[in-house]
Amino acid sequence: MPATSNRIAIIGAGVSGLTCAVLFAERGYRPTIFARESGQQTTSAAAAAIWFPYDAEPLDQVAVWSLQTLETLRDISRDPASGIATVELRVFARQGMLAKPRWADSLGARPLEAAELLKPGIFTSGYSVHVPVVDTTVYLDYLRARAQLAGAQFSTGVALRSVAEIDSDYRTIVNCSGAGARMLVGDDDLEPHRGQVAVVGKLDLPCAVVCDDPPLMYAIPRTNDCVLGGTNEISENVEPDPGDTSRILGEAARVLGIPPPRVTQERVGLRPFRRSGVRLESEQLADGRTVLHNYGHGGSGFTLSWGCAEAVFALQSATLATS
Repeated sequence: MPATSNRIAIIGAGVSGLTCAVLFAERGYRPTIFARESGQQTTSAAAAAIWFPYDAEPLDQVAVWSLQTLETLRDISRDPASGIATVELRVFARQGMLAKPRWADSLGARPLEAAELLKPGIFTSGYSVHVPVVDTTVYLDYLRARAQLAGAQFSTGVALRSVAEIDSDYRTIVNCSGAGARMLVGDDDLEPHRGQVAVVGKLDLPCAVVCDDPPLMYAIPRTNDCVLGGTNEISENVEPDPGDTSRILGEAARVLGIPPPRVTQERVGLRPFRRSGVRLESEQLADGRTVLHNYGHGGSGFTLSWGCAEAVFALQSATLATS
């Protein structure tokens, strides 16, 4: 491709921005990531990061992007340096029979037997499925290193007020700004869904646990620790709340039948939920440049990352074909 067309700017260094950087760089582009924060300072670093479509719309398209991502994560997990493992995930309901989503059937999900419902009297039903879990303390660095190896560059500490502030040499801008898109592009459809987690020492759990019924509860075991959650409320507060931590630990202890574990870290991230659904579309700026929007993934950033990156690349290819 012409040298002027293979330079591309990516806004955001969370999992969506990093994934796009890897994909574009490994396909001959020269991406530069512009971000205020990177690595463990991003919202992505606070995620439990288990493959599980959650808090994102529209459901049908989310399922498609999620399954595409699943295949890629399985491939990447063959590299021990990626920080990706496969775990059994048990999803529970506190009342009635939990209906399996359609994507679960395609992964061989099975209903749980009564003896698999953890402590008696807490859960009434559930299903089991094997999915990837991503250790964010490893995977985000893995993506950055892979992107840089392929030629991507990083410019961090950059606080943008609009996408138009990106240097005009970049004729294509990929907007992966997450919750920041509310201000960056004036998208009032975007809601910050605050999620707080407590990271504790390694727990001897037979599986990962998720229950979306109030109170939201999950326990995601990783190689060296375990992520306990959580919260989901509309708020821009990114400071850990001791009351939330206490509730998270109390519910985890009750469900798992263990003493409240010692907290090694409290993390808060703002899930970028978009009421009208994930925004994945192209837009032309007044100066003729193209913006490819890729945000609004809610609580499914890791789950949607590769499927949405492929869709962004397809948009770019279509733009070049018509230019």
